[in-house]
Amino acid sequence: MLTANRRATWPLIPFVAFLILSSAPVGRGQSGAVSTSAQLLVIGDVAKPLSLSLDDLRHMSRTTVKAKNEHAEQEETYEGVPLAALLKQAGTPQGSQLRGKAMATYVLAEGTDGYQVLFSLAELDSDFHDSEVLGADTLDGKPLNDKLGPLRLVAPHDKRPARWVRTLHSIKVVSVSK
Repeated sequence: MLTANRRATWPLIPFVAFLILSSAPVGRGQSGAVSTSAQLLVIGDVAKPLSLSLDDLRHMSRTTVKAKNEHAEQEETYEGVPLAALLKQAGTPQGSQLRGKAMATYVLAEGTDGYQVLFSLAELDSDFHDSEVLGADTLDGKPLNDKLGPLRLVAPHDKRPARWVRTLHSIKVVSVSK
């Protein structure tokens, strides 16, 4: 017979096993080097779903932002593609088109480890907010390491880096009102 404590932890065992089995970095080879097969998906309620390789992202218009890393207590410089540019390429409403029902749209960013964060579409639009949220692939001029990359969502103006997503692999746009 299971005790109350064992009963409470038993359902976690398969979950922990899943995390252990799925914790290998995605988009990297055996050596830990960045693989060109890593993809960033922009999906959901978009006119044109995207599947972008690291090379595709390197050839897009790029931005550099500085942000304080509260864990390392130092300023870091990230470079990458603004999330607003990715959403524009996917055909989401922006600027004067972002009104009415489109204002009830959110963006869900997810890492390969299952970590998810949420932004409203308006938060990412320069007509509403100077967010500078990036899909970054470099830190201080170097490719992101295995723990952070190959892509990382960086929200430099958030007071805490809780909405920064390591190993970013998908951006899903969801319209609440149809």
